[in-house]
Amino acid sequence: MPSLKLDLKNVLAAEAKIPSGTPVTMINLVEFFREAQYDDPSEKPCSGMEAYIQRYAPAFNHVAQELGIEGIEVVYVGSVAATILGPAEPKWDAVAVVRYANFSALRKITESSLYFEKAEPHRKAALKAWEFIATFQPEA
Repeated sequence: MPSLKLDLKNVLAAEAKIPSGTPVTMINLVEFFREAQYDDPSEKPCSGMEAYIQRYAPAFNHVAQELGIEGIEVVYVGSVAATILGPAEPKWDAVAVVRYANFSALRKITESSLYFEKAEPHRKAALKAWEFIATFQPEA
């Protein structure tokens, strides 16, 4: 199973391009495992999509709440119907767009021990592939 671990080099490169304190919108392109791939055999079996939406997302929100991170806004979550331009068979099952007050808020969550304990096992079990793209609104 791929680790899909956040690469600190890429995180730091993204952070360097985003002005401090600027809201950041993260685009998640996800491909689910048909069946969630848990390392822990005591986890109740479910689909990758269920592990992501019903287990990972609430665990992520719990971690954010415990860390006092506010202002996270889920802008959009949707299933991929088809690729209009690109590969005939879409790789991605779903797209999630989430806005954070700033990039450091996201880092505080994803680098916390609570995240690694409570949320990451569900993300790893759920996702076969993942692209996590940092964006921000440039000043005109």
